[in-house]
Amino acid sequence: RRRRHPLRWVLLALAALVAYVVAVPVVAWGGLEHVAYAPTAGRPAQQPGTLLLLAGSDSREGLTSQQMHDLGTGSEGGNVSDTIMLLYLPPSGRPALISIPRDSYLPIPGHSKNKINAAFSIGGPRLLAQTVEQATGLRIDGYLGIGFGGFVSIIDALGGIEQCPPTDINDDGAHLVLKKGCQNMDGVTALKYVRYRHADPLGDLGRANRQRAMIAAVAKKAATPLTILNPVTYYQLNRATASALKAGTDTGPLQLAPAVWAFLAISRGDGLTLTVPVGNVDLQTSNAGSAVQWDAERAKSMFAMIARGDTSQLDQFKK
Repeated sequence: RRRRHPLRWVLLALAALVAYVVAVPVVAWGGLEHVAYAPTAGRPAQQPGTLLLLAGSDSREGLTSQQMHDLGTGSEGGNVSDTIMLLYLPPSGRPALISIPRDSYLPIPGHSKNKINAAFSIGGPRLLAQTVEQATGLRIDGYLGIGFGGFVSIIDALGGIEQCPPTDINDDGAHLVLKKGCQNMDGVTALKYVRYRHADPLGDLGRANRQRAMIAAVAKKAATPLTILNPVTYYQLNRATASALKAGTDTGPLQLAPAVWAFLAISRGDGLTLTVPVGNVDLQTSNAGSAVQWDAERAKSMFAMIARGDTSQLDQFKK
């Protein structure tokens, strides 16, 4: 009998592994929900690279009654965007994840100036994208949205996420009590952790920092061999993520694949995590109370670099 070479079995095993890693997301993501987001007129010119708008809303969809009780959210959301970020993938160089404070006081097209999260409440992803494009001069290439329930399901599918609060936390508004130090957080606890702000001296800016850190931690754990090689965990993670996300109508594999790469680079420390430069965190307004005012000149400089497709100098905006 002809002897089978061991290398053949190794190659067959590798081919099977590749097929499995590819097939599971294809199957799980087949039912990804799409929403309209692209403004219809007056859009900025296309910049090099890809710019995605990420929004986390207060939708309770997917939460159990017990989880809503634990979160203290009530049963109905206000259709408010708690999290707003830009993920920029340049043609070359480091990707950047940039938080836009939800209380940023900006002109909302067709409406008066208000906090930016009001744009989502008034007109959903499309008006939010239009507001961001008008404020930044950048063109949004794709959109990804997620609600409370989706966030919780992704964290739980991973078996929790480790975070390391530097101080004890006691925030009545978020129903959150934590001791300082590294600990594994389940989905509900992780959501409370990224949402609390009343007990944070930095308020909304501190919350934005935790949100970016949580995204990086999720990407890092999702890419570990322990996650990928466990068929149950890998499938549950892909199914939970696909069910949790709402993508823009033209946000497909060409935008999502680079986004996955960008998140992994950021989780390894090879990307940039920033906040739009802020000049005043307690701007008193007549219609929206206390709001966040951007540092106009520094913000303009940041967006101009992205418009050129260059992230090499964005480090200057880190704090």
